[in-house]
Amino acid sequence: MTPSRDIARLIEIMAALRTPGTGCPWDLEQDFATIAPYTIEEAFEVVEAIARNDLDDLREELGDLLLQVVFHARIAEERGAFAFGDVVEAVTRKMIRRHPHVFADADGNIAPSHVEGVWDRIKAEEKAERAARRGHTETPPDSVLAGVKPGQPALSRAMELQRKASKVGFDWNDPREVLKKIREEADEIEAALDHGDKDQIAEETGDLMFALVNLARHTGADPEMALRGTNAKFERRFGYIERALAARGRSPDTASLAEMDALWDEAKLAETPGDDRR
Repeated sequence: MTPSRDIARLIEIMAALRTPGTGCPWDLEQDFATIAPYTIEEAFEVVEAIARNDLDDLREELGDLLLQVVFHARIAEERGAFAFGDVVEAVTRKMIRRHPHVFADADGNIAPSHVEGVWDRIKAEEKAERAARRGHTETPPDSVLAGVKPGQPALSRAMELQRKASKVGFDWNDPREVLKKIREEADEIEAALDHGDKDQIAEETGDLMFALVNLARHTGADPEMALRGTNAKFERRFGYIERALAARGRSPDTASLAEMDALWDEAKLAETPGDDRR
């Protein structure tokens, strides 16, 4: 099977990968839930390519993200739910509906000043239609939190939930109050550790992370970008440890924790005050 610019070829490839007996064993084992983390990962890699302004990489990452859409659609088709064409039809219908000022007849065009209001009204109608299809949801359609999408990454969704609640006064006025909450949550994790309850430890850890996002919101920091910066710092400093050990003919798996901690401190000192890499 040869490469092609036609989406139909990609759909054929996915069908071949998912064909029992002749397909790929790994692809055949997957379902919506198991590939969902890869879908999120590919979306983030698209964002990373954009941040680097690497258009060659962006082309590749967009392809990887498109593959995720085709993968999900193939699983749905196998279950008799919908196919890739139905996905395309649904999104084209939505875009036409949401842009009457572009796709309406000449007599139905809308002034640019009215476009945002129309967009909001149409999205509200679509949300009500989805809610009617889904039936009961944990968040009622008229809730302050109803507009927060459940599919968002956890960090950004926590931020949005807090912003929505803040608009109706459910919030602290001082970041130091959030710090108190963080200390409280840390104490609760310690208590959970004492009990050895894994479920409780996970729950309390989530509470601590939610409180940390709240602190980021109050201080004007983007938690996603802050964590990315810390990830980069960790990679940089751990790389220093690896290089320093390699110069001694060693590797991390043969070094003690104390030795690596000392090298970590060296890496930290090597980054001058005010260095934007810190």
